[in-house]
Amino acid sequence: MSMSTTAPTTPNTATQELRVGVVGLGFAGTTHLDAFTALPGARVVALAGQESERLAELADSRGVEATYADWQDLVARDDLDIVSIGVPNALHHPIAVAALESGKHVFCEKPLATTGALAAEMVAAAETADRVLEVAYNHRRRADVQFLHDYIAPTGPGRSDALGEIYHGRASWVRRSGVPGITSWFTNKAAAGGGPMIDLGSHVLDIALYLMGEPRVTTVSAVAYNHLGAAGRGGGAGGGPVSARGSHAFDVEDFSIALLRFDTGASLQLEASWASYSKAHEDIDVEVLGSVGGAQLHVDAYATDGTVTLYSDVEGAPTVSRPAVHVPAGHHQRVIEEFLATIRAGDAAGDAVGDAAGTTAGGTGGRYAGHHGEYALHRSRVIDAVYESAATGHEVQVQA
Repeated sequence: MSMSTTAPTTPNTATQELRVGVVGLGFAGTTHLDAFTALPGARVVALAGQESERLAELADSRGVEATYADWQDLVARDDLDIVSIGVPNALHHPIAVAALESGKHVFCEKPLATTGALAAEMVAAAETADRVLEVAYNHRRRADVQFLHDYIAPTGPGRSDALGEIYHGRASWVRRSGVPGITSWFTNKAAAGGGPMIDLGSHVLDIALYLMGEPRVTTVSAVAYNHLGAAGRGGGAGGGPVSARGSHAFDVEDFSIALLRFDTGASLQLEASWASYSKAHEDIDVEVLGSVGGAQLHVDAYATDGTVTLYSDVEGAPTVSRPAVHVPAGHHQRVIEEFLATIRAGDAAGDAVGDAAGTTAGGTGGRYAGHHGEYALHRSRVIDAVYESAATGHEVQVQA
C-alpha cells in the first residue's frame, strides 16, 4: 500500500463512492462510524484506535476492512477521501491538519480544537488544500431548532420578520449532577481545553448564533468556578463517578457564565455547567428576545416533544403558543449527510452552492459561506475569550 502524503488532484466525487477512515473508538467515534455506515454513497474502509479489543469488535460488527492502532497510519493511506475524527479535543488539530495536507476532507467532532489559534491552523489547512472541514455541531440539526430558525428567519443584521429587532438571547446547558469521571480526558485541561463551557457551552453557543443570524461576538465578560468537581462532588448518572484523588488533576471549571456582545448591538448570556445545587438535571435552553416577539427552545432531559414556545402580542394581549414539533433521532447522521452533499457539490469554498449554505439545516450562509470550518473557528475564539475573561477578571475582545 502506498504511504504517500502528497495531496492528490481533486477527485470526481459527484458520483463515486466516498471512502472514509474513522479515528476514535469511544462514543463520538462510534457515532461517526455508524452514521457514515448508514448513508448511501459512503463506505468506511478504515478504523483507528488504541483499544485493541474494541477496535476488533467494531471493525467486525460494522464490516470495516482495515484497522490501525495509530491514527498516522490511517491518515497516510492515499485511497481515502474522508477522515472522520472522534477523539479527545487535543488530538483534533494534529489529525485534521495531517489529513487536510494529504488531500482528504475532514469531519471533526466539536469543538474544532482546544484553542482558537489551533482552530485557525485547521481552517488555514482546509483553505490551502481546498477541502471541506466540517464540525459536528449536531444539535442545530434538531427539528425544533430548524423550526425556530425558519420562524425567526433574520431578514437583515439583527432583524427578524417574526421578532422585530433582536436585542438579546440566553443560551444554557446545565446539569444538576453530571461531571464526567475524573479518569476521563474531559476533566483534564490539556486534553479537553476546558470544562463544561467548551463541552456543553459550545453547542448552545452554536445554536444561539445560528438562530440569531450569525452575529459576530466582539467582547466577552465571564466568570468560572470549580467548587464541586475538584472536591469530588457532582458526579452521578450523567457523568459517572467523580473523585478528587484520580490519576490527574481536575483542572477545569465545573460552572461558567458569560455575557457576550455582538457587532449588531445585541447581546447573549451564555451558561454551561456540569454540576450545581439547583433544580435543573439536564436542561438545554436557548431564548431569543426581539422588539415584537420572542422564541424559546427548552429541552428537558433530551425531550423530543413540547420543546418550542413562541411569545407575542395579539391585539395588545400577551400570547403564548407552543407549536407541536417532534424531534426524531439522528442529528449526527444529518450533519454527516450535509457534509457528504457539500463534498459532492465540488466547491469547498462555497461558490458552487452559493446561498444554499444558508438554507440547509447546517449552513450558516451570510458571514460564513464557505465550508472550511470558518464558522466553527469563530465559536472556538469565543470560548477562548470566555476562559481568558474568567481567568483575568476583565472583559476580553474576541479576535475577528
